[in-house]
Amino acid sequence: MKNKLTPFVKWAGGKTQLLPHLEELLPESYQTYYEPFIGGGALLLNLQPAKAVIGDVNEQLINIYKQIQMNVEDVIHEVNELDKIKCSAERYLSIRKYYNEKKIANHVLDAETAALMIWLNKHCFNGLYRVNSKGFFNVPWNHKEVGNSIVEENLRNIAEYLNTADITIQAKDFEETCKSAKQGDFIYFDSPYIPISATASFTDYTKDGFTGKDHARLAQLFKDISKKGILSMLSNHNVPLIYELYEGFHIEAVSVHRMINRDASKRTGKEVIITNYLGRR
Repeated sequence: MKNKLTPFVKWAGGKTQLLPHLEELLPESYQTYYEPFIGGGALLLNLQPAKAVIGDVNEQLINIYKQIQMNVEDVIHEVNELDKIKCSAERYLSIRKYYNEKKIANHVLDAETAALMIWLNKHCFNGLYRVNSKGFFNVPWNHKEVGNSIVEENLRNIAEYLNTADITIQAKDFEETCKSAKQGDFIYFDSPYIPISATASFTDYTKDGFTGKDHARLAQLFKDISKKGILSMLSNHNVPLIYELYEGFHIEAVSVHRMINRDASKRTGKEVIITNYLGRR
């Protein structure tokens, strides 16, 4: 029996609620699982493939996966130490400053860095990971004063999975992450979404953002790997540009509830799931 695993961070565009739709459209079988925009890893943790390659350009996020794999007890200890003290605006800003100036600025990737990012994720507005032009985390406090930032058993179970399965974890651009994919492998693309309005972009989770050129580059990669017999699935907003970029592929629109929107009246919408194969039903 697999342990039930859930994401350890809240991530813009997280796929927990979309899992039933994604599962319906999965290929019947595949070899290595790839996810080059891993985020919170909801699909990976739900499927728990025996062999996987996961990546993201956000080195802070990738560091959490690596630290959970290598030093889960240290991560748990550091997060629990942070949780011991009641949070306030002053404490939140102090920890955020330490994380930016001591960790991000110096590219320090250790268990404490992972714990700080997890803690900040649970204490920042809407669990949003956003950085400024310098690459510094700049999301304000969510006014959460007390509470556990982790479920210890979940982190230990994730560590067990990452250590018993054949998992490659890398901080790379999506094209680099997919370079080793071959016919019969399966790639799930969950890139930063194309904004549904001019003010709805949450793509700046790295200092370079994810641009229109990146979306075009991703669409070209999707086409190229399809010719090689690599099974691929991609999710995004239900906007006209997506239909243009992925014309000729199977596109299915599904209803979703967008928790990341600060306006509750705009939290219901549609997303699309695109595949280069006929999914199972």
